[in-house]
Amino acid sequence: MRRLLSSLLGGLGLSGTSLEMMALFVGFGLVVGVLFGFFGMGGSFLVTPALLMLDYPAPVAVGSGMAFVFGTAVIATLKHHDLGQVDYKLGVIMITGTTIGIEAGRASVYYLESLGLAGGIISVAYVVLLGGVGAMVTRDAVRGDGGGGVDHDATGRDLSEYEIPEIATKIQQTVRIPPMVTLRGDIRVSVWVITAVAFATGLLSGFLGVGGGFIRMPAMIYAIGVPVPVAVGTDLFEIVFSGGLGSYLYGQGGGVDLGIVVPLLLGSALGARVGSAATAVVDADGIKIYFGGMLLVGAVAVGVGEVGSYVGSPTLELLGLVLVIGAAVVVALAILYTSISALRVTRRARTSAAD
Repeated sequence: MRRLLSSLLGGLGLSGTSLEMMALFVGFGLVVGVLFGFFGMGGSFLVTPALLMLDYPAPVAVGSGMAFVFGTAVIATLKHHDLGQVDYKLGVIMITGTTIGIEAGRASVYYLESLGLAGGIISVAYVVLLGGVGAMVTRDAVRGDGGGGVDHDATGRDLSEYEIPEIATKIQQTVRIPPMVTLRGDIRVSVWVITAVAFATGLLSGFLGVGGGFIRMPAMIYAIGVPVPVAVGTDLFEIVFSGGLGSYLYGQGGGVDLGIVVPLLLGSALGARVGSAATAVVDADGIKIYFGGMLLVGAVAVGVGEVGSYVGSPTLELLGLVLVIGAAVVVALAILYTSISALRVTRRARTSAAD
C-alpha cells in the first residue's frame, strides 16, 4: 500500500520518499488537530486505521497512535487544569484499572500479531466501534439532542447544578460496595465502579491504540455520574496517563515510530489551536452531524480497506485510505467554513449596531 501511495505521489510530481510521507503526516495531523480542538477527542481513531491501511504492522500502528494521543492530550489537560475541571482523586483511582486494562490490551495485540490475525481483528473492532458511535452521534444530531463541540471554557455553572443521569443514580444506589469515595460535584460512588470503568477503557486503549476518550467520557457521565466539565477534564488527564503508559509499553517492543508521531504532532499542535478557537464562535449543533457522518464513513473506510487487503486489491485499499483522510478533511473544512461564516455574521452585526 505504501508503494502504491509512493507511485501516486510520483505521478503528482513528488518522489514518494520519506520526506513526502512526512509532509502527508503533518497535513493529516493538522486536520486531526482541528477535530481534536473542536470535539475534545484525540483523533487516534483516525490515525491507527490509516496506519493499518498503509501496511504498518499492527503494533506500530497502535503504539504510534497512542504516542500521538499522549502528545495531543497534554496540552488540553493543562488548559482544563487552569479551568478547575480535573478531578485528580478520580483520575488517580482510575489509573489502577487503566494500567491493568492497557497491559491486557497490549498483550492481546502481540499475541494476535504472532498468529497473523492482529490487523484484521483490530480493523473489524474499529468498524464496529466507529459505526456504533457514529450512528449514535448522528441520531442525536438529527434529533437535536445537544451540541457537538466541547466548550472548553464553560465555567459559569456550579458543578452541583449538573443533573446526574438516571442510570448513574441507579448504579450509585445499587452498587454500595466499600470503599466509597466522594468526588467533585458531591458525587459518592464505589471505588469498584470507577475501577471497572477504568479497566474497560484501558483495555480499549491498549488493544486499539485509542485514548479511550470517546468511550471513557460518556462512561464517567452515565456510569459514575460525574458532571460534564469534570468528565471532560478528568478524561483528558486519563488520556495523558493511558497514552503515556501505552506509548512506553509499545516503545519497549519497538512499536512507536517517531517518524510517524513527530510530524503528526507538529501538524496537530497548530490544528488544535484552530479547533479550540472555533468552539468560541461556532454553533456546534450544526457540526455534530458531520462528526457522526465522519465516524460512519470511517467505519466504511476501514471495512473497505480490510476487504481490499483480504482479496489483494490495492485499489480497494487505496479507496479505504482516501475515505478515512477525506472524511476528516471534509469535517475540518466544515468547521473552518462555519467559523468564518459566524465571524462574518458577528462582524456585520457589530457594524450595524455601530451605525
